[in-house]
Amino acid sequence: MKNRKIIIGSRGSKLALIYAEKARENILKHAKDFGIEDVDIKEIATKGDQVQDKRLSEVGGKGLFSKSIEIELLNNKNLKDLKSNSVIGTSSFRREFQIKKIRSDVQCKLIRGNIDTRLRKLDENLYDAIILSYAGINSLGLNKSITQTFSTSEIIPCAGQGVIALQCRENDIELIKLLDLVNHKKTYDCIKAERSVLKILEGDCETAVGAYANIEGEKITLEVELFSLDGKNRFYLKSSKGIEEAEELGIEIGSALKKQSNNSYKK
Repeated sequence: MKNRKIIIGSRGSKLALIYAEKARENILKHAKDFGIEDVDIKEIATKGDQVQDKRLSEVGGKGLFSKSIEIELLNNKNLKDLKSNSVIGTSSFRREFQIKKIRSDVQCKLIRGNIDTRLRKLDENLYDAIILSYAGINSLGLNKSITQTFSTSEIIPCAGQGVIALQCRENDIELIKLLDLVNHKKTYDCIKAERSVLKILEGDCETAVGAYANIEGEKITLEVELFSLDGKNRFYLKSSKGIEEAEELGIEIGSALKKQSNNSYKK
């Protein structure tokens, strides 16, 4: 791969650039022929960054930019301590339904923008609480802002959250070999299971579904929750298989939930 240059395309937010830098560091560990000057990071403006006054689903949210594992950021309060009708900022129906499952008496209101913008809106008392990414907050060194962290059993994250993904052209064999060295196998197996669920459900960016896979020993466990379009009905399944059957596990759970929900999660 000598005499080549690798360009990592990234959103221009602080967090996305931190993730891109992590990716570059890992590539440089495995690509002995490359120096730091041979692996560039290119900032790319996405539609998700440009449109800030609508839900992601209204501007084609599927694939606008990646999302992360979730935590609750509250203004020095826990969720259980918030007053009735408190306003919580979120940008997805899934998070709204999950919060309502815990506290049916609070209100959820759309919030957009990068992390700094969302924290500023919280400081300006436009919201009583906001939901943000733990991975993002941690990477930006803003942990002091965290007042409550939800476990994945309390709020199941979206498939692939917290994962840094790299992609390249499918015919670039040399680069694919390099990315295989960078790839984290356990994370990759978990993502195969989680994303298989989405393929079966054939949902869109408004589909409220959480999927979380975890590996212990030689077993992979996947738990998924799916909400009806109006958020009134919740469908949940959890199952395990051998790691080598990660994709099959996702297909099985996705198919079962699709049947169980009778497609009530679709328009």
